[in-house]
Amino acid sequence: MEHYQLLKIAHSAPGILLLLGVLAHVFMLWKAARVGDAAVLQRKLKRTRLISLPVLGLLALSLPVSGWWLVNLAGFPLGLTWLLASSVLFGVLVLVGLLLNGRLAAWQALGDSPAPANLLRLCAVYAGLLVLLLLVIMGLMGAKPV
Repeated sequence: MEHYQLLKIAHSAPGILLLLGVLAHVFMLWKAARVGDAAVLQRKLKRTRLISLPVLGLLALSLPVSGWWLVNLAGFPLGLTWLLASSVLFGVLVLVGLLLNGRLAAWQALGDSPAPANLLRLCAVYAGLLVLLLLVIMGLMGAKPV
């Protein structure tokens, strides 16, 4: 059973890194947008879209693999309510992440011109939804039967 504990840690670490990464990028982009320097904002948007989002995406895609392995190792049936709910929420999380990437691409394409308030609001809503979905999924994983 020591393999189970190690796998559990290996499954939890990407989830925590994903949550912290999303929060860090939200704060970083919010701070850069408030300063008003378009060059700094464009550099941060470029770094976020080219480096950070693919890394966060890989972290997110590792979760179903390690999660299935954990469920298989523990002997849980795949039809458990908490497992099905978290799987559906993970699908929504991936969709919201793709929508956020599209909004960030539109924001980056504006260049030095100021972003419309609607675009900023959508980015904030998508980022907030990502954080909320991650927290709900983590809650479902923590509340599962032992």
